[in-house]
This record gives sequence, C-alpha cells and structure tokens, in this order.
Amino acid sequence: MAPHRKARPSGTRIAGIRTPVLATAALTSVALLSQTANAAPSPDRKPSVEEVEKKVDDLYRQAESATDKYNAAKEKSTEQRKRVDTLLDDVAQRTQKLNEAREQLGSYAAAQYRTGAAAPDTATFLLADTPQDYFDQTQLMNRLTGRQKETVDDYFTDRSATMKKRQEATESLQTLTESQEALKSSKTEIQKKLGTARELLSRLTAEEKARLAAIEKKKQEEARRQAEELARQQEAARQKQAAQESSSSTTTGGSSGSSTTAPTNGTKAEKALAYARAQVGKPYVWGATGPDSYDCSGLTQAAWKAAGVSLPRTTYDQVDAGTTVPLADAQPGDLIFFYDDISHVGIYIGDGMMIHAPKPGAYVREESIYYDGSSIIHSVVRPA
Repeated sequence: MAPHRKARPSGTRIAGIRTPVLATAALTSVALLSQTANAAPSPDRKPSVEEVEKKVDDLYRQAESATDKYNAAKEKSTEQRKRVDTLLDDVAQRTQKLNEAREQLGSYAAAQYRTGAAAPDTATFLLADTPQDYFDQTQLMNRLTGRQKETVDDYFTDRSATMKKRQEATESLQTLTESQEALKSSKTEIQKKLGTARELLSRLTAEEKARLAAIEKKKQEEARRQAEELARQQEAARQKQAAQESSSSTTTGGSSGSSTTAPTNGTKAEKALAYARAQVGKPYVWGATGPDSYDCSGLTQAAWKAAGVSLPRTTYDQVDAGTTVPLADAQPGDLIFFYDDISHVGIYIGDGMMIHAPKPGAYVREESIYYDGSSIIHSVVRPA
C-alpha cells in the first residue's frame, strides 16, 4: 500500500543571519498583525462558495469512509448472525438428544430397581459429573450390559459437548451485539455528515449555486486533461515496448508472430466492464450492492462477480484482492483506489478514465481517474 503523503512545511526559515533587537521587534509586530488579519472568520460570517465546496467534498469523503465501516460491520453482523443461528440449532438438536438419552437412562435405572439391584435414585445417576463417579459410588459398573454402558458414556460426552456449544453461542451472541452496535454507529455517522452537507448546499443562493457548478466544471475539465495526458504516456510506453520487442525478435531471428500477449484477465475484465457500463446512470446509495443502486465498492464487487470473480465487500479489503500494478501499466478492468484511507474505488476503462459510483446525490458514471485532483490515487489492483 502506498505510504501516506508527507505534509510540506508551511513556511521557510532564514538561517545564519543575526537580526538587531529593533528589527526583531518589528518583525514580531508584523507577525502578530498578520495572525490577527488571518484569524479564523467569525462563526456568523457566511462561508464563501469555495469554502462550501471544499467542506461538502470533505463531508462526502468522510461519509464514504464511514460507509466502508458500515459495510464491514454489516458483513460481520450477517456472518455472525448465521453462526449464532447455526449454533442455536445445534444446541437445540443436542438438547433433544440429551433428553432422549436421559429417558433411556431412567429406564435403565428403573429396571435395576425392579430387579432388586442396589442403586440410588435416578436423579443421583443423572446429575453425576462423570459416568465413573456414579459407578464408583454405586458399584453398578458390573451390573450394566455393554450396550447400557455405551449409552451412559455417550450421554455424558454429549452433555459436555452441549455445554461447550451453549458457551460458544453465548459468546457469538455477544459478538453479534457488538457488530450491530458498530453498524448503528456507522449509520448515524453517515447520516450526520450527509445531513450537514445538504444543509450547507441548501443555504446557497441561485448565484452561488451557479458559481459552484462552474467550479465543478473547471475541475472536470482539468481532470479530463490529466486523463488525456496519462493516455498519451501509456500509448507512448506501449509503442516503445512493442518496438523493443520487435527489435529483440529481429536480432534473435525469432519469427513466431506477434510477441505481445493478451492480458490474462482480458475476458473476465471485459465482462466486468460490460456489467459496469450497464449500470451507468443508476444512483449512488451508501451500503447498496445493486441492482438498482450502488456505493463505490458495491459496484466493483458486482461487476467482477458478473465476470466470475468474487471480491470482498469493502474497499480496504478489495485492495488486497489481486495484484498491484503501476498506474502506467493500468489495463481496462483494473481497480483504481483513492485516498490514503482507501475509501473510494472505480473500474478503469482505459485512456485515464473509469466507471465509478462517485458520491451521494450522484449517479454511476464514466469519469477521469483524476476527478478530484491529481495526487489522490492510492493504487491500482488487477483482480484476475
């Protein structure tokens, strides 16, 4: 995984210069005035369109990160619920079996009583910790047939196993409760951030909304320019590689046709892309996996599932579900991951473009991989 970007120093330092006291005082005064001038705006001041745009983008990103937490908690909760149900069913079956065995043991004890054998009451027999404890106390061992002794041994073995399964079920229920609490917490966090973003946008005037749209359009134009530049670089790299392979083939006298090989994931990638393209225009909904709506990792998971490849649910699990390749070598179908926290993913379609489910309020669409700046790409992964 790519390392976190290091923060650049916020200013420069002048070294090796001795400043007079008066000059130092003057510089200090200027610095204080500057700090006052640049102090945080009053909370009553209405934020600018640029500030709103940045804040809303940040909120959407935070909501998307929280969505991954929600997806992980939901997946864990679902798996744990299945485990709990399986354990409870198992305990119920074991309990039924114990009840039947207890009845059979009771009949043995009653038979012993009828034949006049010295034996304590059935309760003592059934409540003993182990078969040997009971037999040591009653000296009944020699009076039981082999079949009866086997039944007693099975009873105590099953009782011990049932108690263990009951403990597992109790622990699993606790884990399930914790998963459900995490799910609820993530859901609340998402709703809060999206609500704040909607509130900020609702306060904009018509003129400010127009300015915001212009800012977004400018960002998209720059993103497309960067995508085109990447496409030119990739094409130049392919041509250079082809020329080198052709030269090498000529030098060695090899003539077995084209030396380039189709990517191993070609057919599957085509199927994944075909599915993703068919989803264009469907809304982004956090936690959604289709077929009517998607979040970012829900779309990539569904697309590759259509190609016969199973991907994990969350972005930070999907990033490990394949081979990492350089951006310059990205091929259609590869997954492009974004941000240091790997909170967004899209499917590369070539020429610096991808298909992704961008954010709340948006729709699945084709867009430049630089849709939100040029320094946010975390990694490229080839699933198959």
